Amino acid sequence: MAANNQRDVEGPIPQFDLRAQYALIQDEVRSAVQAVLESQQFILGKEVSALEEEMARLCEVRYAVAVASGTDALTLSLRAAGVGPGDEVIVPAFSFIATAGAVTALGAQPVFADIQSGTFNLAPEELPRRLSPRTKAIIVAHLYGLPADMQPILDFARRHDLSVIEDNAQALGAAYRGRKTGSLGEFGCLSFYPTKNLGAYGDAGMILTNTEEPAARLRSLRNHGQTGPYVSGEHGWNSRLDEIQAAVLRVKLRFLPVWQAARQAHAREYDALLREIPGVVVPNVPEGCEHVFHQYTIRVPRRDAVRAFLAARGIGSTVYYPVPLPFQPLYAALRHSPGDFPAAERAASEVLSLPMYPELQREEISRVAEALAAAVASLSD
Repeated sequence: MAANNQRDVEGPIPQFDLRAQYALIQDEVRSAVQAVLESQQFILGKEVSALEEEMARLCEVRYAVAVASGTDALTLSLRAAGVGPGDEVIVPAFSFIATAGAVTALGAQPVFADIQSGTFNLAPEELPRRLSPRTKAIIVAHLYGLPADMQPILDFARRHDLSVIEDNAQALGAAYRGRKTGSLGEFGCLSFYPTKNLGAYGDAGMILTNTEEPAARLRSLRNHGQTGPYVSGEHGWNSRLDEIQAAVLRVKLRFLPVWQAARQAHAREYDALLREIPGVVVPNVPEGCEHVFHQYTIRVPRRDAVRAFLAARGIGSTVYYPVPLPFQPLYAALRHSPGDFPAAERAASEVLSLPMYPELQREEISRVAEALAAAVASLSD
């Protein structure tokens, strides 16, 4: 941990810092990669199998199927749930494009539902008015690392015979009423994009499920639909996680509990410093939810001006996400109008993700808070 203490806390503060993490684990990572190179087994080998077993235990599910990306995890899960051309899938209006893009990739129609303003997650009360005879599934994104309110969503899905797919890309390790996110729906989808709480050194993903038959089908779908050597029973994908990425992830997985605790501690420090700044709304964590703070995302008036103020002082921040999904150019043909999704639209104009990574120092958090307070004060004059 000595490298952590050597960081220059007086320098610029990035929104995330992958170099700081690598400095702590580089020897273990290099050793793991070297072992793969020496084995000359690069696709669907022992590292992938071991990672699948470890992730299934962590996420408290029976099966985990490694795939090439979080987007593929969503797409293959939808396919395994029977979604195809002409079907509809209810998705949150506020998320990364992959949440809805996976639906579109299968020729199905995303039906957007507004979010809860306090959590940024899918609002269960939206579901009845988004339901149609063509609805096949619901995708629930646990945005920023906070679980969505799953019980009413699961109850609704059960009444209407719908599959629930959790987009758990940002919430690995989070929990809802004592159960891990990703284990609650029919499928849970993970992304190991490099900036995630558990990030690969490239693209990588995972699908979680508690049912044997879908797990077997997913293993086939990720490998060209093959059911035996060079025999394909259906159209599939080339979505095989490679051994090097699995080896890197297995090293990082050993550190995840410490990194998660650090993120949560940083969030508490931010909360204490930011609560009294006029107009700033800190993240809300409902009772029964464990937040893993992939992002520490506030609401702030005049967000873009605040972000520019911080940038001028060497403090990084990011807007996740500036355009609600229904208003992406990709979905212009759906002809949604301003005001159709008021909570998502307001979020897109107010959210700002502040620096958040395990190696962040208290002095840096204090600097961020001081700069944010100064920004709000100067812009309100």
